[in-house]
Amino acid sequence: MTQFGLFLSSEEHGPRALVEQAQQAAAAGFRSVMISDHFHPWLDRQGESPFVWSVIGGIAATTTLSVTTGVTCPMVRMHPAVVAHAAATSQLMLDGRFRLGVGSGEALNEHILGDHWPPAAVRQEMLEESIEVMRKLWTGAVITHHGRHYRVENARIYSRPNDPPPVLVSAFGSTAIQLAARTGDGLVTTRPDRSFVEDYRDAGGAGPTIASTKICFDRDESKARKLAHTLWPTDSLPGQLNQELPLPAHFEQAASLVTEEMVAESVPCGPDPQRHVEAIRQYLDAGFDEIFINQIGDDLPGFLEFWENELRGRLGA
Repeated sequence: MTQFGLFLSSEEHGPRALVEQAQQAAAAGFRSVMISDHFHPWLDRQGESPFVWSVIGGIAATTTLSVTTGVTCPMVRMHPAVVAHAAATSQLMLDGRFRLGVGSGEALNEHILGDHWPPAAVRQEMLEESIEVMRKLWTGAVITHHGRHYRVENARIYSRPNDPPPVLVSAFGSTAIQLAARTGDGLVTTRPDRSFVEDYRDAGGAGPTIASTKICFDRDESKARKLAHTLWPTDSLPGQLNQELPLPAHFEQAASLVTEEMVAESVPCGPDPQRHVEAIRQYLDAGFDEIFINQIGDDLPGFLEFWENELRGRLGA
């Protein structure tokens, strides 16, 4: 049976709010959350972007939820050795309930130290090597690694779990899906595409297939549509823009071409449960093992009530 979790948006909410949302999710019966890992928000008006590892500590200290990063880039802004250290500590704090979602990142977050932003093919190489580095460090051995993209000298992680965190790989195309099947312990994406699940299985991927999706519940449909368009027009941007633009200001410029109608076509908005069910059911029909739902805006209590009364039963959760 498909499992459902709550997605926590670090771009919209500050650190204390995210911990409180996790607590609310746990009280509502959710067993797991996924949380985004960004240095910048996509747009200035989203307004937040706390350090995800501190937030994970707060969630671990106050709930019994499972936590997955959705997703971390262990390549440029943070060296894979540092991410391996953070993930090991998170796995200990969460008593084995942590999963490290990884991806090849966006210039928006990774350019900040002035490093060259490499092309997609090189980023895939870097991601694969970073996973190799992290897995070596999680063995507890003293590691020296001289690879094509990363160097590690005499490094050992002392505080580490008996079972290292699973690595879930984000994928939106055939090359990344092959990488996920080859090097990861699961697949993460945002598209309700059955071929992603099938291609991952055909390539030998045996781990869980995981998707996240946005909705905007509000009793006032026009208010919900306006809010979704205000906060997440970037989800309607085509092609490689999300990977290549370096600043929220650039996303503001690109998003000026996105209309409210365009956002409402992909994000279910308002109080009609059937509309939300139909949107979420696309992921069920595609065969995903887990679906994380991101309620846009601040009304998480309203969504949780809506989930319990209107959506949960219809989705067989």
